[in-house]
Amino acid sequence: MPAKVITVCNQKGGVGKTTITMQLSGTLARRGYKVLVVDADPQGTSTRWAASAEDDLPYPATVIGLSMAGTKVHREVKRFFEDYDIIVIDCPPAADSPVPQSALLVSDLALVPIIPSPPDLWASVGIRKVIEGAAVVNETLTVRLVVNQLRERTKLGQEVLRMLPEFGIDICRTMLRQREPYRQSPMFGQTVHFIGSLSSEAVKEVEALTTEVLELIHLPIRKE
Repeated sequence: MPAKVITVCNQKGGVGKTTITMQLSGTLARRGYKVLVVDADPQGTSTRWAASAEDDLPYPATVIGLSMAGTKVHREVKRFFEDYDIIVIDCPPAADSPVPQSALLVSDLALVPIIPSPPDLWASVGIRKVIEGAAVVNETLTVRLVVNQLRERTKLGQEVLRMLPEFGIDICRTMLRQREPYRQSPMFGQTVHFIGSLSSEAVKEVEALTTEVLELIHLPIRKE
């Protein structure tokens, strides 16, 4: 069975693409899936994240860099279809990058991280057009917004959440709050599971998002 492909994309930088890529991929691997992370961002943040892990406790998924593939990312990804259960592609935050459109051609699911603020919402409109273009070719593509760094107790956060349906993309029921463990885990090259007891709420969020993603790509809901 060919791997399921998840593309994490948004032309707006700083919305948490790599955070979602690495938390999700690591958690999927912890649940027993064979996972490949494709770092298609020239900044190489996913690669550096995994490289920060201790030698005796490596990041649980495999990470490779394919930022130079450009319009041929989808062809390169196909080479790994039979070797992995799930492939997660971390795209660059660039409006002129051909990578997202290429990746979306072979994707089962597109996740669009978004921070609930008006500027971030406005700056993310471009990725919707890219996804719509890819969906013309890839008719089975499923798309979801993932709300990140949510501060739901603020008036602004509540207002933006009410605005999100107008974006035109369905929203994941799981939302990631603004929590310190998400910022700490890259230093250890791991997911929030390794931060300690203070990360319990972040772990619950990541586990819930992982379960939701497995439902969206029609794979069994394995437990760790």
